[in-house]
Amino acid sequence: RAEDAVLIRLLRDHLRPYKRQLVLVVVLQAVQTAAALTLPTLNADIVDKGVLTGDSAYIRSRGALMLLFAFVQIVFAIGAVRVGARVAMGFGRDLRASLFHRVTEFSAREVTKFGPSSLITRVTNDVQQVQTLVQMTCTLLIAAPIAVVGGLIMALREDVSLTWILAAGIPVLVLSIGTVIANLVPTFRR
Repeated sequence: RAEDAVLIRLLRDHLRPYKRQLVLVVVLQAVQTAAALTLPTLNADIVDKGVLTGDSAYIRSRGALMLLFAFVQIVFAIGAVRVGARVAMGFGRDLRASLFHRVTEFSAREVTKFGPSSLITRVTNDVQQVQTLVQMTCTLLIAAPIAVVGGLIMALREDVSLTWILAAGIPVLVLSIGTVIANLVPTFRR
């Protein structure tokens, strides 16, 4: 649709100055997701090799390692959110400035045609909505695929014979989410 093409062009043009920061967000999200995915394995090791054998030293060493991974996860998650927020705020600032300068070039007739209140809404609320999209992308949409791929790799590493569950479950999950999104998009547009 035309609106989607406009949004994609808008995002592409106004996010171009933030390429480095966006790459940094991806790296930070990858590290924090990897750390989060490592914690259950460490926990299982504590139970299997520490608790069941009564090895207190092993429990303490793995527990300390879990704390380290949890700390890494927290630090990198905070970093990703901080950089993502800076990108979103800069994007919003740049987009508002661009729209403001465009609107100030309108003639009185054009301002009357669109309506001052509509133009104010476009420069404030609509920009905020797109800015929120950028923020959510930096914090959630980048981390989700990394977590899915990492979780899939770790699950396959643990027990390959159970991959049939993933092979059956993932398509059902994708189909379910796709159906929900397909039904929500027209409602959202209205």
